[in-house]
Amino acid sequence: MFIVYCFIFAMKKEAKIFVAGHRGMVGSAIVRELKRQGYTNILTRTHVQLDLTNQQAVNDFFEAEKPEYVFLAAAKVGGIIANSNAPADFMYQNMMLEMNVIHAAWKNGVKKLEFLGSSCIYPRLAPQPMPESCLLTSSLEQTNEAYALAKISGLKYCEYLNRQYGTDFISVMPTNLYGPNDNYHPQHSHVLPALIRRFHEAKENGAKSVACWGDGSPLREFLYVDDLANLCVFLMNNYSGNETVNAGTGKEISIKELTELVADIVGYEGKIEWDTSKPNGTPRKLLDVSKATALGWKYTTELPEGIRLAYMDFLNNPMRAER
Repeated sequence: MFIVYCFIFAMKKEAKIFVAGHRGMVGSAIVRELKRQGYTNILTRTHVQLDLTNQQAVNDFFEAEKPEYVFLAAAKVGGIIANSNAPADFMYQNMMLEMNVIHAAWKNGVKKLEFLGSSCIYPRLAPQPMPESCLLTSSLEQTNEAYALAKISGLKYCEYLNRQYGTDFISVMPTNLYGPNDNYHPQHSHVLPALIRRFHEAKENGAKSVACWGDGSPLREFLYVDDLANLCVFLMNNYSGNETVNAGTGKEISIKELTELVADIVGYEGKIEWDTSKPNGTPRKLLDVSKATALGWKYTTELPEGIRLAYMDFLNNPMRAER
């Protein structure tokens, strides 16, 4: 059971809306969705213009601009390799930017803030599908523990501010995301964009085989980022409460099946080999999306179509080789 506050006021089309992290995959999708729905006063800043880890700079920005609504989509993100190699960086940068933005939003009377987290906040061996209530019930996955702890802190800070000061700060926990403006870096990307790049380059180079980590058995859920953005705006207008909301499809696929699907869409016809000396990561990660469903929302983009759209984005992204 979850609580929805009785009085929820939708954002006016001219409301000043700050999207933190607008250049990232999630933030850029939220900006697209806001524009699609007719919102006209969207506030953004690049990292050069505003370093969110700098508390004074963030406070000055909020005092000067006074945004009415905030989508906190900014984050330092990466795959297993990046998280394993730089846990201190992932914890520090995410903790700092989250706390700075959330705190400044509270100090400056922001009407509503939406914090974007990640399904990695849930325990490694959580019940499947994972309900929002399983948070902090057992140990986290070690390969991304630092990132998960930072995200847990952000959502808990929103919860505590709501309880102590009566703010209207909500949290959304997405499953694995993919789509336009993804990060295709060979070492720092997540599994799906990494597979797109790997199979594309293998096809272009005529490689006879492609090596993939683990044994392909883990199960994963994937949500097209424009569907997430639609849910984010929907929740900003239709939900208030201390409990987070899971964002996903409620469907899962094995990494082996995903790999074969990506290879087929990209057009790679070589052999797929599995390096079992490398870690699999969490064995299963499926979100319980019944809360979002009960609120009246459902995703629209099925995985094969989403991967085709993501591959088109990859081909049209001139910066992909440098990211």
